[in-house]
Amino acid sequence: MAFYLGRKAIRKVPGKVIKAAPLPEPELIEGFGKRDQVGALCEKAGYKSVLLVTDQTLFGLGLHEKITASLDAHHIPYTLFHEIDSEPTVRIVDAGRKAATECGADCIVALGGGSVMDSSKIIAAGAKHPNAPITHYLHKFAFANHGTLPMINIPSTAGTGAECTVGAVVKNKRGTKSSTVIIGMEVPYVILDSELLIGAPESVTKWCAIDALSHGLEGLLADVESSEEDVEKSRACVKLVLENLPTLLADPGSIDARQATLLAAHYGGNAINTQLAGYVHAFAHSIGALYHIPHGKAIAWCLIPIVEAQENIRYDALKSLAVYCGIAHEAEEKEAAADRMILALRRLLVQCGLENGCHLLKEDDYDKLIGMIDADSINYSPSRVFSDSEIRMLLDQIRRGY
Repeated sequence: MAFYLGRKAIRKVPGKVIKAAPLPEPELIEGFGKRDQVGALCEKAGYKSVLLVTDQTLFGLGLHEKITASLDAHHIPYTLFHEIDSEPTVRIVDAGRKAATECGADCIVALGGGSVMDSSKIIAAGAKHPNAPITHYLHKFAFANHGTLPMINIPSTAGTGAECTVGAVVKNKRGTKSSTVIIGMEVPYVILDSELLIGAPESVTKWCAIDALSHGLEGLLADVESSEEDVEKSRACVKLVLENLPTLLADPGSIDARQATLLAAHYGGNAINTQLAGYVHAFAHSIGALYHIPHGKAIAWCLIPIVEAQENIRYDALKSLAVYCGIAHEAEEKEAAADRMILALRRLLVQCGLENGCHLLKEDDYDKLIGMIDADSINYSPSRVFSDSEIRMLLDQIRRGY
């Protein structure tokens, strides 16, 4: 009870804190194969040496070569660092910083998914301040005085939106994940290149897209003051996934749909920066960590029960979203329109083949999960605070299914 009352008292604090943080405002370059513009962008900006950071998989596939050819064509020296894996550690990140300082990099080009983006953020901060211990950037809020090295971010997945978010997660020296927010991150350019998504496994496509959708949706449900531009981007995030994910399930080679989901993910990243996530993520982080469930799939199982639990507080937001997505009419009662929105989400999850209920969940683990969810929820400003008994009931719903 003490935690519940304390959490309720500070519910709006995270939303107020994010308003004080400077955020990147990258120029977007969009289109199939557009990563071949990196050399021209670097020449235009006056960068003299580049560290290209990617992971072992993308390097093995040769997906970095269009970038290096572009850098060569514009006579920009570069060093390639491809040691990032799916669970980057502080040791790997420190090696990346060393590579950046040794080649005198004045720009980081990051090609990859969330782990590459997160590692590159810390490399960019650490290389700008090489005398600071790398562990400085594992604090909850890591201040990069005078900014970071500028980054050109090229996401290879359409889910996290990490190419523009200021958060990063890597494993510390104890082997546990440390979450940080880089204050002062500089991202002049983001390239959304749909060529990188062609051939992605269906499971990656659909659960990354559901993750992106959840960012936009939770941003709209959060109790955070939002600009009209940020609200518009969050609505567009949801609509783009609703319209384009079914297309990709039927036609994985659709370039237009791939490009649209990349933009949805980018807008979802903006929602994380400006509106925060919420209980869907608090539940999914905890369930995913305990049972080793991919993040997007954990999100999918948690989405409907948790949105329904906030529906009566956020009828207006859900109705506005339903109207924006063409699911409801302006003249409809807000309760009916909100129900239509949730029904559309449920239908999308069925199209994705989501099993009806997360049967990995065990009642014996509920107490542990409740503690984890409570701790994670402190990072957000949800529309309401759930008591432990409510969290237990929601875990039951997630286990039983939609």
